[in-house]
Amino acid sequence: MSAQLFVVSTPIGHLDDITYRAIDVLKSVKIIAAEDTRTSAQLLKHFNINTPLTACHDHNESNKIDQLIERLKNGEDMALISDAGTPLISDPGFKLVRAAQENDIRVIPVPGACAAIAALSAVGLPSDRFSFEGFLPSKQSQRLLNLEKLKDETQTMIIYEAPHRILECVKDMAQVFGADRSVGFAREITKTFETIKKMTLGELVDFVANDHNQQKGEIVLVIGGSVEEKDMEQEKLDKLLLRLLQDLSVKAASQLAADLTGIKKKIAYQRALELTQAND
Repeated sequence: MSAQLFVVSTPIGHLDDITYRAIDVLKSVKIIAAEDTRTSAQLLKHFNINTPLTACHDHNESNKIDQLIERLKNGEDMALISDAGTPLISDPGFKLVRAAQENDIRVIPVPGACAAIAALSAVGLPSDRFSFEGFLPSKQSQRLLNLEKLKDETQTMIIYEAPHRILECVKDMAQVFGADRSVGFAREITKTFETIKKMTLGELVDFVANDHNQQKGEIVLVIGGSVEEKDMEQEKLDKLLLRLLQDLSVKAASQLAADLTGIKKKIAYQRALELTQAND
């Protein structure tokens, strides 16, 4: 009978951020698949966990999947962990989880720390819509190309960056997104030198350039969406509705505006009402 694969989140810095459930699971499984067994060994030692470790990282995951799946099929419960945070979020593990699903092995998440969500929760930028973009390309030409594709996105964007590339990265962001774009800078979250600030990209370039300490550690960038795109779309809708309202009722104008723009009729109707009331 197949066993279960537990995807276990571990602390991103402060060891007290591990959950009781995560400790119980790591103690109870037969084996732990870890991104780096040396790093994970220190975590297990701290919590007196004696479960055997096996390496599962970017360089061996494809070759090791069959072996791990076989152990699961033979009834050995297994935990998957990364060096820090939630596995698969810019960390190894996707191939193993996919293989487990394909083999009808139950995959159970054990939630916990995640640097992306921790940063989003603290920087003070909109969190109702956001996308996780992971790490940008290391080569500047490819990085600029990616940023160009993202510059008109209206949702908040979360990006990881390596410390040795952070200054060049934020310079490229300021160039593509504009120096006035809002950004959250979260470094060494939950650790001794935790830094969480919200500013413009132009200000962030100066902040990082003038303080070499900000070019160290684990870094998360939270970039505000393009408000210009939102404002432009709103302006277009308002202009259309105002013209239609000269000859049509609110209901008819909003219906026609919805047909012409693809916007939901309910939104167009509400905006038409607001415009009508403002002009009364």
